[in-house]
Amino acid sequence: MMDMGSSDGEKCPFDLNFEPDTFKPGDLVSYRVDGSMRDMPFVGVLVEVHDDYVMLGHCGTDNKPDGNIMRGTRTDRPLVSETDALT
Repeated sequence: MMDMGSSDGEKCPFDLNFEPDTFKPGDLVSYRVDGSMRDMPFVGVLVEVHDDYVMLGHCGTDNKPDGNIMRGTRTDRPLVSETDALT
């Protein structure tokens, strides 16, 4: 996530985990939303980690989950449904 939103080579301000095998609750991840927002990156906080999916919330104040908790794929950048993201 280098250079994201910056043209001066500035590093992403989040310490994100892109290794699904090491996911644990509290980790910050970059997640995607299926549908019209698929190409936009979002930052989330893992709440639960299961064998084939994760539960996460959008990263809010103090890196705590904000808003609804969403189910996502357990991949390097979890994918959540647009319906869950907009609920």
